[in-house]
Amino acid sequence: MNWQTLKLGEVLKILDVDFENGLSVNEVKKRQKKYGKNALKSSKKKSFFGKVLEQFSDFMVITLFIAAGISFAMSFVHKNNEYVDSIVILVIVIFNAIIGVTQETKAEKAIESLKKLTESSTKVLRNKREQYVLSQELVPGDILLLESGSLVPADARIIKAKNLKVEESVLTGESSSVDKNENSIFSDSTQISDMANMLFSTSFIVSGRTISVVVETGMNTQVGKIANLIDHGEAPATPLQTRLTKTGKTLSIVTLIICSIIFILGLIQGISFLDIFMISISLAVAAIPEGLPAVVTLALAVGVNRLAKKHAIVRKPPSVETLGCASVICSDKTGTLTQNKMSVVEIRDANSMLNINDILSTQIIFFSALCNNSKQTISSILGESTENSLLEAAIKLGKTKIELEKIMPRIKEIPFDTSRKIMTTIHKYNPDSNINNLNKYFLQDVIITKGAPDILINLCTSYKKNDKIFNLDNFIIKKIKNNCEEMASDGLRTLAIAYKKLDNINKNPEENLIFLGLIGISDPPRIEAKESVKRCLEAGIKPVMITGDHILTAKAIASKLGILQTKTMAITGLELNKINQNILEKKIFSYSVFARVTPAHKVRIIKAFQARGAVVAMTGDGVNDAPALKVADIGCAMGLSGTDVAKSASDIILTDDNFSTIVEAISQGRGIYKNIKKTVHFLLSTNVGEVVLVLLAFLMRLPSPLFAIQLLWINFVTDSFPALALAIDPIEKNIMKHAPINSKENLFSGNIGQKILIEGCFIGILATITFIIGRNLYDLDISEPIVGRTMAFVSLGLSQLTHAFNVQSEESIFKTGIFTNIKLILAIIMCMFLQIIVTIIPWLTDLFGTVQLSLNQWLIVIFMSILPIFISEIEKILFKNTKIKFKNRKLTKLQSNLN
Repeated sequence: MNWQTLKLGEVLKILDVDFENGLSVNEVKKRQKKYGKNALKSSKKKSFFGKVLEQFSDFMVITLFIAAGISFAMSFVHKNNEYVDSIVILVIVIFNAIIGVTQETKAEKAIESLKKLTESSTKVLRNKREQYVLSQELVPGDILLLESGSLVPADARIIKAKNLKVEESVLTGESSSVDKNENSIFSDSTQISDMANMLFSTSFIVSGRTISVVVETGMNTQVGKIANLIDHGEAPATPLQTRLTKTGKTLSIVTLIICSIIFILGLIQGISFLDIFMISISLAVAAIPEGLPAVVTLALAVGVNRLAKKHAIVRKPPSVETLGCASVICSDKTGTLTQNKMSVVEIRDANSMLNINDILSTQIIFFSALCNNSKQTISSILGESTENSLLEAAIKLGKTKIELEKIMPRIKEIPFDTSRKIMTTIHKYNPDSNINNLNKYFLQDVIITKGAPDILINLCTSYKKNDKIFNLDNFIIKKIKNNCEEMASDGLRTLAIAYKKLDNINKNPEENLIFLGLIGISDPPRIEAKESVKRCLEAGIKPVMITGDHILTAKAIASKLGILQTKTMAITGLELNKINQNILEKKIFSYSVFARVTPAHKVRIIKAFQARGAVVAMTGDGVNDAPALKVADIGCAMGLSGTDVAKSASDIILTDDNFSTIVEAISQGRGIYKNIKKTVHFLLSTNVGEVVLVLLAFLMRLPSPLFAIQLLWINFVTDSFPALALAIDPIEKNIMKHAPINSKENLFSGNIGQKILIEGCFIGILATITFIIGRNLYDLDISEPIVGRTMAFVSLGLSQLTHAFNVQSEESIFKTGIFTNIKLILAIIMCMFLQIIVTIIPWLTDLFGTVQLSLNQWLIVIFMSILPIFISEIEKILFKNTKIKFKNRKLTKLQSNLN
């Protein structure tokens, strides 16, 4: 329907809603059944069968199926009934597929739960009561209450609008905001960009307020119609997954070359074509870590869920990877570094401090409560914390905002803007009001302006003192500025109040004002923020305060928290304007405090840090913070005070608006990245061990040390549950004692590649020695090395499982212990049981070509299986001193730069 063509009364009649009361609960339920959820249709999910098929689409798995099919066919032709190998191989492949599907399903569920956490809410009027509901629960006829910073959740017709400007670039491509009002009617052919009486889903309120009625939801909205034309593709892979895919391809090529060599050597040694073909293919399948992307996805999903429990909701998974690399945190002051418990503690006129009960002091408080967008109900005050504190101060003086507005109702507002740093309201005096003891303050129509003292003082030409008006001269201006500096030095947030008589509304209301006074608002630092700043400095992360407050207030709070160090400086936005970007980039690490800044300054600051190679996390809450949040490597929106626009532009939402949560999120991000590296380390080193065993045996012209079925079984046992348990390993306690992760480093940095080769070779060599011992001592009277092969099979499997403890930490396991991850212990016990049981139960020994081992044979196997632990301990000692010296040098250098 063309809602823009109808009169407002017709719209409300069609939708059957009273805009003063809203819809009833029962009516909402009826309409939700009729219209469905207010959400765009997501791409069709893969079915269970589709996921299973995807597991079998891998080239190596298909090759294995073909090999098993050939083996089965040859057995059938020769009628030798040797179908066991083919069947067991297929069963193992199917079990691997089941594990893969399970991992994918778990990851999907984790991601779905996160989507629920990030669902937006909208303020509506229902049952005569203002309330917040999930945007997806909106129905046609719902009454929306939107204001500056709100995302428009559905298509709506405007009922009332006040100074309303809306940004509709998502739909129209025009980045400039457009004016909206309720009065106009438009034709059927009007372009979306010209429909001034309509709001559209995905646009956002730049300024002003509106009451609107929802007319279309979900796929019926304008953006829904566009979505119908788009083929929804899968989400792109994260940078880490892309790196892993590239690594996997490289490893696949190397493995295939080695397997080809083994295949040729096997043929030279007279092994049958089918047997050596099966061994080569099985080795390739076992050696290539095709499960890595799934493990990484699960690790990221589990990590993101952990972050959610720590009050940090991740909207974009790649930001988890970026978190570990963060080297600079740019944070707002109010509510993030401070407690956001604002209270008025000091009032001054142009000359000196006032008693809170003075007439002028009371007038200052009452005027600040009128020039205020916080709302007061019977039980609470709703709004921004600074504004709330002004209403609370008025209540302490015995008057509510409701009472004040009865005598001085607002007739117009010029909204606060971060570039202007002031707001103005115009009030009409109501002589018929019966509010006692207020007429002495309000005997005329007035304009009230509130905001930053350094801005507001330039708009004043006079000041009030002892109920008299005086001209504002340079001496008084200097006195006011000194008062501001004294209050700011005490860590107070300072606001100025001015007014003038309303004589001609067509004149500029924000000039020739009368200066009333200053309000000092206390907001003490968060208790935990100081410790979090200390953690940052220890971790080589530079904490930076960016605030709109006076520089002295910012310096006072920053010094208390430890952000402002002896070698760092504070700078204002005005001073920043005088520095070109090249010079700012060179000097950027010298600054720890930026005061009186605009949103444009924030973008400059972030880009300067990034130009010096820093990975920047940035906090923001307002509409104008969206550009900075997008430019930052990690945009952190405030969950409590943040606008919808800020949240939609961010990577992470802090549900408690706390600086400490950012630091904890970085800690978790580092841990998640480290867990992924552990998993890569474990999988590749164990796979190298398998390749080394088979390759050495053929180079030494020994019989095949393992059957194809045994290789696949080891791969199934070791690459499944232990790898998953490592991916969700608890975060190490000293994770924030290291320097930030280099964003350009690869997965094999820090000697990981070298360790993988050394450890893999040792595992393979030990298994080879075990095979030789078993063959030479216990297989003397038989042609096939059954005992030697069984010992090598068990030894290789168990040594890979014990190796999981080695990669858990760079510290000695005798120092850290092995019980830090109970899930890993359980996974290893279960997999050891699976590895051992195929050598004990008779029908399984027949299937896998193994035999029951004697006590002496088990002792040899166990000894060889635990040797990797001692070899790894020696390796850690050899690498430790070099690595610690390098890390300490790097961290010390970073910390000296920060201080």
